[in-house]
Amino acid sequence: MQRIILAIAIACASVSLCGCNLSSQPYEAAPVAAAPPAGAAPNWPPLPQNASCTEKLNSYQKVLTADVKTGNVARSVYDAIEGDLMRAANACAAGKDGEALSIIRATKEKHGYHV
Repeated sequence: MQRIILAIAIACASVSLCGCNLSSQPYEAAPVAAAPPAGAAPNWPPLPQNASCTEKLNSYQKVLTADVKTGNVARSVYDAIEGDLMRAANACAAGKDGEALSIIRATKEKHGYHV
């Protein structure tokens, strides 16, 4: 009988303490990452026009830019991805299509992008 009373007392205490975590302050959302300047192209070397790596880089960049502008990607993640994309762009510009595509694929997996 004492165990039941103790269990009920603990349950009541737990429920009453749940309200202690509530704040009277309104919730403030985290600031949205500063988006890259509108229309700003990445600082990549000139890419070959008909290479598949050029298409993949431009497609990924377009989605990434939109996501950072809407706050779906943190600026720190954007910057990390941009570093990887710069490596891919350098490989692509050097005619190393396979290497560039491999870097892009690894970057997408690393950051959960499958565009």
